[in-house]
Parts: sequence; structure tokens; C-alpha cells
Amino acid sequence: MAILRRSMTYTPLDAATLQRWKAVPPAVAGDCMNRDRCMDSTVSPLGEGMVMVGHARTVSVMAGDNSAVHAVLPLLQPGEVLVITAGGAGEVAIIGEIIAECAMARGCAGIVLDGAVRDVGSLRAMSMPIYATGATPRGPHKGFGGEIDAPIACGGVVVEPGDLVLGDDDGICVVPAARLAEVLVQGEAQVAKEADIIAKVRSGVTTAELSGMAVPEPTDAAG
Repeated sequence: MAILRRSMTYTPLDAATLQRWKAVPPAVAGDCMNRDRCMDSTVSPLGEGMVMVGHARTVSVMAGDNSAVHAVLPLLQPGEVLVITAGGAGEVAIIGEIIAECAMARGCAGIVLDGAVRDVGSLRAMSMPIYATGATPRGPHKGFGGEIDAPIACGGVVVEPGDLVLGDDDGICVVPAARLAEVLVQGEAQVAKEADIIAKVRSGVTTAELSGMAVPEPTDAAG
């Protein structure tokens, strides 16, 4: 099968707006979208302290084949997040140190893979955030093909080119391109609201009081 590339265009956010997004955690963005658009916990960070914000560049690979990933690397624009679906397959590593180094040299903001990686020690030492479902030393084949710049399902979430991908220690949330302005305003407001709640909790107010939840009276369980 050949490597297919779909036609796609999107308008990247300006630097100032991207900076604002860095203050909105994936969990908060998900809360602002009805607790939706968050990837499964199987797609997790390889290391601690990762923070990632960037527009998605999507790749779908055939089982055990990473030729489409190699093909997309020359197309990467600085600041994009490479989002790859391997259907969650963990038997074959789709990326390793060499691909990650190439992506980083292209200015890639991070890699999200619904599949396995290898060279984990080297990947953890990189400054580029990487998320995956697991690791295996078994390397991939090439030649079966794949698809670039098409809508994909990754970690249980539909991702389209140009969507905004947010990542931190919790995992990944994807904000659709059409909702970026709306969710940013809501997210910033929620961050401020939660900061106020935390200040009140630290002063001794309980979450039950803040939510107006009545403390239940004891009942006689006998009889």
C-alpha cells in the first residue's frame, strides 16, 4: 500500500495566544469541553514534568510499519505536534531515538503515539515531550504504507490536522480548531476560579462547604 497524503490547511495561532494556552492544563481544557476530548490513560508521558502545546500533524500507520512517519518528517513545521495512531498496538515500536531526533531538529513540539516506542532511555533524556502506550525493543517494518494529514483516532479521541494538542503529566487533551477561542476564554476563567478555591481550602474551608453539600446526620443502622 502507498503512503497517502491528504490535502489540509489550518491557520496557526500566534505566539502570544500559544503562550496563553500554556497556562491552561489539559485537565482544565477537558473540563471546559464537558470532560471530553481527553485521551485514554494508556497514552502517557515517558517522563515527568512534560508540558506540550502545539497544532496537530496527523499520521496513521499500518500495523508494525513506520514508513509514513518517516515520510511526514520533512513536512513538519516548527511548533507542530506529531500525532500518530498505531491502533494502540504494542508489539512493534513505531518510533525510536532516530525519528525523535529528526522530529526535534525540525522544531517539533512533541510526539503523541497510540502505540509503542523503543530507545526509551534516550527518549526520556530529550527536551521534547513524548507520549506513548508502552515500549518494546522490536523495531518496525517499512513498505506497507500509511496516511498523512487525515483525521485519526488516537487514544480514544478524534484528532484532525490543526487541532490544538495539550500535554502535561496527566496526559493529553485535544481541542478542536473550531473551538480554540471559546475554550481558551473558558479555560483561563476556570484556572482563576480553581486558584481561588485552593486559596479558600488552604484557609480551612472544606470542599463540602464550597459546594453547598450538607454533611449527613448519623443514622441508626440497627433494625
